[in-house]
Amino acid sequence: METLRSPFVQHVGGDPFDLESFAETEDRESELVESPGIPLRPSLDLFLDHAEHVVNRFDLRDCLREAQVTGIERGRSLTVRTTSGTVSAENVVIAIGPGNGYVYPAWGQGVPPVEHVWETDGSPLETNDRNEPVCVVGGGTTAGQVATSLADTGTAVTLCTRRPIRTARMEADPQWLNWRHIERRLHSLPTGSRARMDRVYEARNDGTMPPYLEDRIMGSQRVSHRRCRIADASPVGGDVELRCHEGTRVHADRVVLATGFRPAYCSPFVDAVASSLRLKRGADGVPILDDETLSWCRNDRSCSQVFVTGALAACTVGPFAGNIAGARRAAERIAQTVRSETKRSRSVV
Repeated sequence: METLRSPFVQHVGGDPFDLESFAETEDRESELVESPGIPLRPSLDLFLDHAEHVVNRFDLRDCLREAQVTGIERGRSLTVRTTSGTVSAENVVIAIGPGNGYVYPAWGQGVPPVEHVWETDGSPLETNDRNEPVCVVGGGTTAGQVATSLADTGTAVTLCTRRPIRTARMEADPQWLNWRHIERRLHSLPTGSRARMDRVYEARNDGTMPPYLEDRIMGSQRVSHRRCRIADASPVGGDVELRCHEGTRVHADRVVLATGFRPAYCSPFVDAVASSLRLKRGADGVPILDDETLSWCRNDRSCSQVFVTGALAACTVGPFAGNIAGARRAAERIAQTVRSETKRSRSVV
């Protein structure tokens, strides 16, 4: 990918215009890309360099411990058990991603030339022979970027989608960035309910790609778009053959799946934390959070000192929860809550 889908005000710094100021200071304003009807978007390099700048400015590496969390227990404080020892904390923020919870179609399981884009050993753009065709399965941004990037290496690509390519400028309507809109449209529904989950799913533009990416696909002579519902996959020699429900077939040297991830609340880690700390869950196991603070509620409905952000908080933060915009919104509310609790504790002492 060359640019982010989100505008320049969405980044990991504090002030919304911090990335823009960074671009101006570094004389890199040309890396704020303009597209028709879309706010300026940063190049990937600019975004990453700004993120590195933020990390260095706040000495975040000094706070880092690289380890796997194996459990969280409650005593006088919270004890986080990891593969490199324990950490005691008054507050814990769960900010996990999807991990290795890939959505893997049944027809692709056990067929060696079929691999998920995020589980490849090397880059998904590596091919054994540029003359051998590759099939990319999926209709979202990742599928489109993999297909066009492979084509740029000289590879012939077939992009298979179940429906016509759908486009959207952003992952959801920008009004979902407004907390008042979230309160009115989402928080008015019961916490952790199926109705909330459905509203979030309906609001998200999942399985879409930005218009400029569709233009790149359609303008490429090496990308062929096929609309088909794949029934099964069979290895043929060193290649793979896909049979579609429509009766057509696709042959390729290998198949790259860009079919997304399972919901974060399906994670065994989430199950373990909820069980250990007796935290309340709703439909399909989604965490039930306090809508104001993002604290994960206990079974007795009291607020815990465990906070949730990212896609795991979608039923409270809304359809942008798993994106940079949602992370910013959640961080603001969690930080405000922790600061308030700290001041209250000090005043009591």
